Amino acid sequence: AIIEWLVDEFKAENSGLDLSKDPMALQRLKEAAEKSKIELSSTTSSEINLPYIMPVDGVPKHLVRSLTRAKFEQLVDSLVKRSIEPCVSALKAAGLDKGDIDEVILVGGSTRIPAVQDAVKAYFGKE
Repeated sequence: AIIEWLVDEFKAENSGLDLSKDPMALQRLKEAAEKSKIELSSTTSSEINLPYIMPVDGVPKHLVRSLTRAKFEQLVDSLVKRSIEPCVSALKAAGLDKGDIDEVILVGGSTRIPAVQDAVKAYFGKE
């Protein structure tokens, strides 16, 4: 989601130039997106600064953006909502109701994202 947003932002400022067509630029975008995602788990904004991301007419172009947690949550909202579906399916398959669950243990890097934690709290009604 962050990569797509950065690609779209760059396109809008550079006459439709598509960073996703450049493997080197795409790799740098992936690394910056991951770093930003991690930072946004503990801060409210993250600075994405990719100097010399791609030359345009022989002139090096830079990509500098500030990504707020609010914008990040907007970008990943559909993914967060979809992440609850496996919980619903697992409970149904086990013949359980969410009220039958005493404790929820979140595992994995993306579970540190506040929006994911909030969605799980809202669904299960537990801290």
